Amino acid sequence: MPENPPRRERPTPKKHSWLRPTATRTNGSGRPAPADAPGSGSGTADTSVVHAAVYRDGHRVATPASLADTYRRLREQPQGMAWIGLDRPSESELLSLADEFDLHQLAVEDALEAHQRPKLERYGDTLFVVLRAARYLDAPEEVDFGELHIFVGPDFVITVGHGAAPDLSAVRNRMEAAPELLALGPEAVLYAILDAVVDGYAPVVSGVQNDIDEIETEVFSGDPEVSRRIYELAREMVEFQRATRPLVGMLHNLMAGFAKYGTDDELQRYLRDVADHVTHTSERVDGFRSALADILAVNATLVTQQQNAEMRALAEAGFEQNEEIKKISSWAAILFAPTLVGTIYGMNFQAMPELHWAFGYPFAIALMAVVCVSLYFIFKRRDWL
Repeated sequence: MPENPPRRERPTPKKHSWLRPTATRTNGSGRPAPADAPGSGSGTADTSVVHAAVYRDGHRVATPASLADTYRRLREQPQGMAWIGLDRPSESELLSLADEFDLHQLAVEDALEAHQRPKLERYGDTLFVVLRAARYLDAPEEVDFGELHIFVGPDFVITVGHGAAPDLSAVRNRMEAAPELLALGPEAVLYAILDAVVDGYAPVVSGVQNDIDEIETEVFSGDPEVSRRIYELAREMVEFQRATRPLVGMLHNLMAGFAKYGTDDELQRYLRDVADHVTHTSERVDGFRSALADILAVNATLVTQQQNAEMRALAEAGFEQNEEIKKISSWAAILFAPTLVGTIYGMNFQAMPELHWAFGYPFAIALMAVVCVSLYFIFKRRDWL
């Protein structure tokens, strides 16, 4: 983008049939709300506008309270630039921006919905950039992702936030503290936002590194919940990789257009620095995924070894129990033999044979002894005793 480009003529507002119809605003009586109702595009504050400002030569000249006021103030500044920040805007607000700044319908459709992949698209003299911001939440120890959609034109920058996003107020303050940089135009604002998003990855990388260190300790301490934590962190790293990897190609595409679009030398240095940080972060994320895959494999091996040890212990306990059962069964059989003989000869029936035999008692005792000794040797030979 050339520095301080001439302002183009604003297109005549038009209907966008490619967008789904927006519900008519009504007041408490059910009648359509007046044109100056909040969020109607008039001079009153729009609900999704986080901050809006008009700059000229790197200095703020106006702080409009609504989109309509921003349009009017920008028209009053022939070499001005509008920087509008929105958070989850309504369809009507994006329609208003599309009419005023001639935004492409495909870019507006993407900005209406979240869950877009990081990308850089050029529609005429307007850039549409989608970034995935990330932040590390200390309490639950997880990574939270959000989206930031950016429209960059010759005299405007529009940011549309969905979910967690970098602190763009800090970016605005830093740019306003360096008027010579802000005077370079919308392209300088885009690079500053890119730098803020990429810098926001550093705490995430640090937090994930700490999580991986903790997981390694838990794996070797036998924590049963560690597998779930590894899986959840690996899934977050997949999302993190989807956020960082496309940025490498996006920034190289921007660098490839330095000569064509006459990018300022200072901005070129800023962008190269951001590209270096993105490449480093992307490599770290790739390393995290590999490390988690290795940790998961080690954990699976340790779990398998633990299960094998438990099964072996159970088998040994079962074998010992079987040995004890065999001993008990053997002695029970040995003791059962004299019990059986004594029971039969103790029935005292008159017609029983050998009841009055003189050698009946010694014979019964001898029979018991023979049976018991025989069983003892049989069980002993089979290692039951």
